[in-house]
Amino acid sequence: MTQFNWLPPANRRLDQNLQSLRARLIGDPYYRLQSAQEIAVAAELGIKIDVNQASVDDWLRLPGISIHQARSLVELTSAGVPFYCVEDIAAALGMPVQRLKPLEPVLRFCYYDEDYTIRRINPNTASVEQLSQIPAVDASLATAVVQNRFIAGPYRNLVDFQQRLSLPGQLTAQLMHYLRF
Repeated sequence: MTQFNWLPPANRRLDQNLQSLRARLIGDPYYRLQSAQEIAVAAELGIKIDVNQASVDDWLRLPGISIHQARSLVELTSAGVPFYCVEDIAAALGMPVQRLKPLEPVLRFCYYDEDYTIRRINPNTASVEQLSQIPAVDASLATAVVQNRFIAGPYRNLVDFQQRLSLPGQLTAQLMHYLRF
């Protein structure tokens, strides 16, 4: 007896495309989603973006989000603006909610108590007093940060910060959660 395949060839091709998409989503954490179908597959795989902790790269994974919009959202959350729903994101970006609704399956709206959220400080603009409020930063390190910035210019990123100040890895690991560049 011959086995009859009830799936037409087009559906088999679709299934292969879904398997290929799943493999790309699992293998590439920065894969940029391009359609509602890809969003559905990502949601099915459990991929979620915490909107209140998302980086620019996280936002850029979503279709229809520009680099400028991603940066604006990150700046707002870094400044302490919480997003409670997709309507909040739409309002922040000045766009219709209907344009963002298809993204909801991969968005996670987590809420953080202010006591548990870390206020990140930009070492390129912070004063000695502000830097001294970071755990593991004493007055001498805070002064060194400001003096080095004055002499050599702004810090490009965490690596530049560590190298210019000759900080040990353990201290840099403690500081990286408190700094934003």
